[in-house]
This record gives sequence, C-alpha cells and structure tokens, in this order.
Amino acid sequence: MERALPAPRDRSEPIFPGGPAADPAGSHHERRIRSFRPRRGRVTPGQGEALRRLWPQWGLDIDGLRRIDLGELFATEAGPRPDLPVLLEIGFGMGEATAQMAAADPGTGILAADVHTPGQGNLLALAERNGLDNVRVANGDAIILLREMLAPASLSGLRVFFPDPWPKKRHHKRRLIQPEFIELAATRLKPGALLHCATDWEPYAEQMLEVLSASPAFDNTQADGGYTPRPDFRPLTKFEGQGLDKGHLVHDLIFRRNDT
Repeated sequence: MERALPAPRDRSEPIFPGGPAADPAGSHHERRIRSFRPRRGRVTPGQGEALRRLWPQWGLDIDGLRRIDLGELFATEAGPRPDLPVLLEIGFGMGEATAQMAAADPGTGILAADVHTPGQGNLLALAERNGLDNVRVANGDAIILLREMLAPASLSGLRVFFPDPWPKKRHHKRRLIQPEFIELAATRLKPGALLHCATDWEPYAEQMLEVLSASPAFDNTQADGGYTPRPDFRPLTKFEGQGLDKGHLVHDLIFRRNDT
C-alpha cells in the first residue's frame, strides 16, 4: 500500500497558531515595491514557544485594517498608558539591541517592526526574560503600519538601523529611505521627535543624508550638516561588529522633526 503524502502547508496560514500571520495585509492594500525581503528562517524551540505564548499579548499583525490606539497597545495590568511616548523601530534583526535600549529607557514604548520570524520570537523571549513591558512586536510591512495604522503625530521617535542596502544599482528603488518614505514618516512624528538612521553601507549613508537634508520637515541635529557620532545609547550589534571587521564605516544620522 502506498503511503499517502502529507498535504502541503498553506503558506497563508501562520506557522504558530495564534502567532504572527504569514501575510497579515493580504490583498487589502496595493502591492508596492518592497524594501525588505520576507524571511522566515529556522525558529528554535524557545523562539517558537515565545511566539505561541506571548504573541497574543505583545504581538501585532500589520493588516492595515484598523487604527492603533498606542495607549491600549502598551497597556499593562495597571491599565492603558495613553501618555507613554512611543517610538517605532523598523527592522530589529534578532532583537538584542532593541531589548537593551528598552531596558535602558523603560519610560518609552518601543514598537519594533520586522518580518523575520526567528527575530520576532527572540525579541519576545528577551522582553519576558528581562521584564520589559515597554516592548511590542509588529509583523509585516512598516509602510502599511505608518500609513494605515498609526495616527498623525503619534510617534515620539523613529529608528531605522542597518536597513537592507540593496547595493545593486537596479535595486536602489527598493531602499527604504526615499523621499516618499520620509514624507510619510514626517506626518506620523510629533514635532521634536528624532529620526535616527544607521548604516554600514557608505553609498546608502550618502543617499540617506541627501534625502533627509532635502526634507523641509526635518533638521539635522549636527550643526555642520553631516553625520552624527555613534551615540552611546545605540548598542554595538553583532551585525555591526561584523561590518566593522570587514572595514566598513558605520554612519549615524539623527534628524529632528520640526514644526513645519
């Protein structure tokens, strides 16, 4: 008797029941040129357990179907926190640096968005292990999150650390830091909020500086109009260390949302 082959897994279904959706926005929104590569990767048992247990409490699928109340999203047993300043971090890798920054600044909420399932599980596990009630993990396209799900002037900061540099010229259109993205980000940041980017790909750093300097909504915090020395609050990540070992220069850019 021939053994029946298992039915192929429906890729639209989440790997972890109750966990992050495989394609949270689905067909609700137009397909744009993506600035990221959707990545699943191998999830360890510990990361999988964190996704199963903690996603319903601390996770958010970016479906683009509703406006988020950040005070409710960061609620604790004591209730909602409407006055909690919240910053958005786009792309957090395995989450170690995010967890360190959250621990160092417990009075700020960090909404960390990524599409890397192992990293999502790892950050949730780190948040629980270190008692970080100021971390929430978002799964999906950060553009949809900004455009459809966050209210105007709702964010106290935005971090984009080491985004995919898309080094080939034909792929430059996929880079996240473009005039259209900066224009959108400006509408979601409060006056005085900081937009902090970092990259170890020098041509991308030059593009970032050009795009941000051209925006009327942002002012460079550096008086000379250049790059910012690496601030102490941004931890040195394993990825960054690997780049430094290869001789890459790391550039930080910190711009402030003005009142325009």
